[in-house]
Amino acid sequence: MTADQLTAGELEKIRADFPILSRTVRDSRPLVYLDSGATSQRPRQVLDAERSFLEQHNAAVHRGAHQLAEEATDAYESARARIAAFVGVQPDEVVFTKNATEGINLVAYALSNSTGAGGAAQRFVLAPGDEIVVTEMEHHANLVPWQELCRRTGATLRWYQVTDGGRLDLDSLELSERTKVVAFTHQSNVMGTVPPVAELVRRAREVGALTVLDACQSVPHTPVDFAALDVDFGVFSGHKMLGPSGVGVLYGRRELLEALPPFLTGGSMIEIVKMEGSTYAPPPQRFEAGVPMTSQAVGLGAAVDYLAAVGMDRVAAHEHALTEQALTGLSEIDGVRIIGPTDAEDRGGAVSFMVADVHAHDTGQVLDDLGIAVRASHHCAWPLHRRFGIAASVRASFAVYNTPAEVDALLAGVHEVRRFFRVPA
Repeated sequence: MTADQLTAGELEKIRADFPILSRTVRDSRPLVYLDSGATSQRPRQVLDAERSFLEQHNAAVHRGAHQLAEEATDAYESARARIAAFVGVQPDEVVFTKNATEGINLVAYALSNSTGAGGAAQRFVLAPGDEIVVTEMEHHANLVPWQELCRRTGATLRWYQVTDGGRLDLDSLELSERTKVVAFTHQSNVMGTVPPVAELVRRAREVGALTVLDACQSVPHTPVDFAALDVDFGVFSGHKMLGPSGVGVLYGRRELLEALPPFLTGGSMIEIVKMEGSTYAPPPQRFEAGVPMTSQAVGLGAAVDYLAAVGMDRVAAHEHALTEQALTGLSEIDGVRIIGPTDAEDRGGAVSFMVADVHAHDTGQVLDDLGIAVRASHHCAWPLHRRFGIAASVRASFAVYNTPAEVDALLAGVHEVRRFFRVPA
């Protein structure tokens, strides 16, 4: 155990904060929750923060002068400030969205809306011959919006390929002066692979392209500083980081948000409205049309407080140890194929695998019968699965509340899958 790893006593206290972890499933079996890559569980501190806001302070934010409205606005903006500090940026660079998917779509649609907007937005206009670059390991949320932007503007979509070992093949693509956007994951939601962010940003900077980072699978699990990473935009979702569903974050450099036209229009995002036309509020309000997800933002602020109190270095060290344990154990089971890197270097805690001659859904069902919650699907990453010649995989994904004993339960469950389906040695 390293100095940064959580002790058994600390881990026990953390688990006690999550009410759902004490329940049983499937004939009174203890719940082994290994699906945090899809959605994480919430500690009492987050549940209590939302409940307290709704019971004591609920009102529309940025709209009233009465006490409740002031308290609600203060709580909302306090959450924004704490979340911004958590990822190393300024509060006015944090836009609340309903999730990371909306955050990426916000950027893509705002770029599309730049056509004809004039002024500073002219720098974002895309045209036929321009290129948008992604990677073969992207979640659909960081692929389909760019496909649609290409369709609307006539730009061309290109992508970095993935090696047989699950790493990004930097030699598979060269950027050019026609490259306008480079969008990539910080950590693959299927393989756990961490691409070389610094090199991707450097290449984008050389040709003047914008960078968009999908940080859904990194922000909950390791220290992330968007400013230090030098990306232009970054997104993550609350429900994957111990927070509520229905709230996410878009980070954007202040000067870029100030130049971008809005994504949605209506109340809250305006400066002056006349029948002849309207002007827009400065960021981040420009991108938060309508009544926002107030209690959810407060809950996400509480989730950030919780993770910060544990310490993100310690969260990362704990999950790294679990990942090493899982990779080592799975590699020792006959007939198991790990999808992606088989070692824990430059890798997060999403571990996907296949059992020979057993469909991923069948493996998932047997594990579920044992009380082990994993995901069995293409994990919203169809192109990546096709790259490896499979339709689906089984994914175990870890969080701060998981234990070595739960990894042992997973490994025992995979042995049971082999026994049940009579997989030969």
